[in-house]
Amino acid sequence: MGRPYGLLRAGYPFHMTLSMRRTTNFPIDIAVGQEGRLYIMCRSDGTAMIRKYHVDDEDLGTMGGYGQGDGQFTWPVTITADSEENLYISDEYLHRIVALSSEGEHIGTWGEHGTDPGQLNGPSGMAFDPDGNLYIADSLGHRVQKFTKDGKFLLGWGSYGDGEGEFNMPWGVAVDELGDVYVSDWRNDRVQKFNADGEFLFEFGKSGSGNGELNRPAGIDVDLNGDIYVADRGNNRIQLFNEEGRYVQKFLGDATLSKVSQAYMMTNGSPNRMRDMADLEPQKYLRAPRSVAVSDDGLMFVPDFGSYRVQVYRNMAVPLTPQQFSPPRRSVTLHQE
Repeated sequence: MGRPYGLLRAGYPFHMTLSMRRTTNFPIDIAVGQEGRLYIMCRSDGTAMIRKYHVDDEDLGTMGGYGQGDGQFTWPVTITADSEENLYISDEYLHRIVALSSEGEHIGTWGEHGTDPGQLNGPSGMAFDPDGNLYIADSLGHRVQKFTKDGKFLLGWGSYGDGEGEFNMPWGVAVDELGDVYVSDWRNDRVQKFNADGEFLFEFGKSGSGNGELNRPAGIDVDLNGDIYVADRGNNRIQLFNEEGRYVQKFLGDATLSKVSQAYMMTNGSPNRMRDMADLEPQKYLRAPRSVAVSDDGLMFVPDFGSYRVQVYRNMAVPLTPQQFSPPRRSVTLHQE
């Protein structure tokens, strides 16, 4: 099924909050599995783990762990799942990729530190293409590289700079269903789009805090409609752009207490009193989100790094046919005088 001719953007409301402090401290990324399973990567100084969750806010246990042994990681950045729900984790400190099964069993580890083709220097964002190959943002190498899932180098492009196809510490990578590659160019405060062979297509974004502007963009994802989601870390928000890179809307955070948080609060009188005395408005906002992930059924997951939770939104966009969607207009407004 191809992309819709157009979209009726009927709304993108907040859906729910998952998890809480002590369970998912400093969640940096999330991988969407099958049948509602989620894999939340958490990290802080001296701690790293994967929390396996269900979209119904059910805690399914912990996987992986901090270290340098098999199946461990020291400073993980991204977690992503392949078509078999095996998990791949980039470790920018150890300059390697760790693969685990959905049950946490170690499958393999690969990567050699260096700047030659096929070597890794601070790998961060990762994404699978439709053929099951893995694109990696080699952040300190200022490039993007493509590998098979077992680590065979296929191609790479990019160098330090701010021109077309150049990078300054790229962070996030996403690949759409057509095979095109999107890279959040962290220190250049922009997003670049390429075809599967690394040919530059277009870019969008500039430094700032206004709509469509970026301040250290981190994780990125693309949905089946072609919409582009960017974790605008420095501005504490997620921004949504259409397939042409045009700004659509932003998400600042609308968190509620998760089910597991409510259960905890019911057995602890002191936090309830503190919450009753607090200004609750700031409690809902995102704090320095590092990533964003969208599922095929229209859910957007935002690991809320500074608040130890995941905020979830539901996309209500409706596909339109050519008969339901008029040609583009020169002046766009929803307001009539």
